[in-house]
Amino acid sequence: MTLKDFWYDLPEHLIAQSPLDRRDMSRLLVLDRHTDKIEHKLFKDLPGYLEPGDCLVINNTRVIPARLLGEKEGSGGKIEFVLLKRIEADTWEVILKPGKRAKPGARFVFGDGILKAEILKIVEEGNRIVRFYYDGVFEEVLDKVGIVPLPPYIHNTLDDKERYQTVYSKINGSAAAPTAGLHFTPELLEELKNKGVEVAEVTLHVGLGTFRPVKVENILEHHMHKEFYSIGTEACNIINRSKEKGKRVVAVGTTSVRVLETTSSPDGRVSPANGETDIFIYPGYNFKIVDALITNFHLPESTLIMLVSAFAGKDRIMEAYKEAIAREYRFFSFGDAMLIL
Repeated sequence: MTLKDFWYDLPEHLIAQSPLDRRDMSRLLVLDRHTDKIEHKLFKDLPGYLEPGDCLVINNTRVIPARLLGEKEGSGGKIEFVLLKRIEADTWEVILKPGKRAKPGARFVFGDGILKAEILKIVEEGNRIVRFYYDGVFEEVLDKVGIVPLPPYIHNTLDDKERYQTVYSKINGSAAAPTAGLHFTPELLEELKNKGVEVAEVTLHVGLGTFRPVKVENILEHHMHKEFYSIGTEACNIINRSKEKGKRVVAVGTTSVRVLETTSSPDGRVSPANGETDIFIYPGYNFKIVDALITNFHLPESTLIMLVSAFAGKDRIMEAYKEAIAREYRFFSFGDAMLIL
């Protein structure tokens, strides 16, 4: 299986630059894997496709203001950090540019000096391990000097930072939003619960590896970045109960899929766990937990389009994408959604 198998041409004007005024007014392409039927709805129509006892699995991660703009101590050279992963209390793995200025021992300042950083070492793919210095609470300092890092294909500024958060976000740690969840409103979630749909929360902190292109022609040689995940006892009980009753587990986004399949057992159950996952799901994968998937439209040749191709079939996904383009759906993070049944 080669990288070009997952390529498609997307007109640039279909890359959504801003969220819609109403989250649940995004369009929803409904793809039935069993009949090949495609329907065109709105996201607010989702309750019509779920049944009492079905389990909706949402990722409750929250995007942190992980982008830091600063300068090198002494020379004043400009630098940009993006926080990827917390190693210890004040020690983080970061992406930075320009990288040549950041050798071990180099120091940088942000926000007129209220936050400082020292490079400790260089790690995989040129990322750095850094230690931060500050007075007070790190999260409060980060709120003052940090910026929410929007994906590189979004060129507009975001007036309301909460529009790059899901309405159910609560656990700080992501460098990017789990975008399939951006379409939900509190009212829509309440409507689903009133219908008898169960809701289980998991956590996966999304890293910027999400947006990094696959660079190897043979996709089996691709190296996935590790991301922190957590799933608790209550969520496992809800999910396992739905499976035992023969109801569907509906994953909201590829991040929820990765948590569920990481923690699955061969008999189709999940168990409480937390740690790091680098699970790579591509066509040929045998799904053990997920029965339906809510997702956005993904970048060509990305691990995300490989995952949805594994779930629905590559040819079926490519046909659905072709139809979405013909009907001018909006693509990527602020774009429209897809329900795969």
